[in-house]
Amino acid sequence: MTTPPGLRQRLAALPYCTALKGEDFTGADLVSARTSQLRFTRCSFKGADLRHADLDGCSFVFCDLSRADLRGASLRGAHLSGCDLREADLRGADLTDTTFGRVNTGRPPHGLTDITGARLDDSALRAIHQDDVIDRQSAVDAVQRP
Repeated sequence: MTTPPGLRQRLAALPYCTALKGEDFTGADLVSARTSQLRFTRCSFKGADLRHADLDGCSFVFCDLSRADLRGASLRGAHLSGCDLREADLRGADLTDTTFGRVNTGRPPHGLTDITGARLDDSALRAIHQDDVIDRQSAVDAVQRP
């Protein structure tokens, strides 16, 4: 998929805490994108290239980040609830104070964040918060690695 020109610039220009709903960033080239604590709901970043993106303080609810390349990205203080992070590449990402959580849909496992197969090698995992995460053991193992 070809990324529309100026997509990175569009995200950077959005005001603080802007809400985006149902946007499709599937396969987009968002390398080094900068945001101002945006609120993403039901957006798709499936297979998107978000290397070195600044996503600090962003909120992701029911977003698809499966197979997204987030190597070296900064997600400090981000909230991911009910998101699909299966096979996402988070190597070297800064996940300090990030919350991996759930959305109460009343029908588990719907609404849980899924990190099955996510790569977390060399990620900064200080003070992460996890609540009902599928494949939680991957994150626990990464935190406990010497």
